[in-house]
Amino acid sequence: MPQRPEDLVELLPAAERFLDRESATGDPSRRRGLVLVHDLAGDFDAASAGTLAGAHLLAALPHEVVARFDADSLVDYRARRPRMTFNADRYESFSVPEIAVYAVEDDAGETFLLLHGAEPDYSWERFVAAVGQLVERLGVTSVIALQAIPMPVPHTRPVTVTAHATRRQLIEPYPVYWGEMRIPGSVSALLELRLGEAGVDALGVAAHVPHYLAQATYPAASVTLIEHLERLSGLRLPTESLQEAAEANRTEIDEQIARSTDNTAVVAALEQQYDSFAAAREGSDLLGSGGEVPSAEEIGAEFERFLADQDRNRPRD
Repeated sequence: MPQRPEDLVELLPAAERFLDRESATGDPSRRRGLVLVHDLAGDFDAASAGTLAGAHLLAALPHEVVARFDADSLVDYRARRPRMTFNADRYESFSVPEIAVYAVEDDAGETFLLLHGAEPDYSWERFVAAVGQLVERLGVTSVIALQAIPMPVPHTRPVTVTAHATRRQLIEPYPVYWGEMRIPGSVSALLELRLGEAGVDALGVAAHVPHYLAQATYPAASVTLIEHLERLSGLRLPTESLQEAAEANRTEIDEQIARSTDNTAVVAALEQQYDSFAAAREGSDLLGSGGEVPSAEEIGAEFERFLADQDRNRPRD
């Protein structure tokens, strides 16, 4: 028998303060206006930049779990096998995948929610409906996605982003670069679509990760995501330790690139087109070959290559 959306999620005692406050607010226009951030780890998280950003916030800020999803019903263990500990002659532990909502306190004492964990493989519509119910019950009025996509950009230049939203007014300062295109879907994208249909403000930023680092770790993109999250939400969020990790990572990348003349040439070409585009568009955020914005076909092809690499890197039976 199919599960109801509410059967996929368990509200924990820490949720009571949000539920009580919302139940006492009769007028929807007087809702407190919580921000819900989500960074679900999946194929649309190049270099795990969104996941690292969320993990950093949990490591750096006070938090508690307010809701936990039934990962056993949502995650394909054969596609992403959980880790187990084997010691000598016995199994000792099983690392259960988690999808949870955390109440997090920013540096100014403001509370926001963070949906963090694995992107569901199954029951996308029911999962999205369950999140929508939490949005209503917990008093959320703004939902922000953190993602990362591979792009033809160099690691030697500032990380740029693409912004998207259910209403243009939510991302007015961000430029629009292309029209309609068809790309593989994600739970985060479906969540934004369905929330917009329900009249909830939903938006997000996708950091542009150099395509040659899409399978690596790239904390510079995570720093950029948090900076844009601050800009879009008004939250005050720490980045110091992540900045340090990004600087150390940059040194490692430079050393690796310098060992190959071919790699050095590729980065130099990307730098040239980045600088050409930035000069032509006065610092706009998206670059393409020859100083032009990539076409929908080029962006779609980059997505497809990245997803194919993700699929090849998954363990096989």
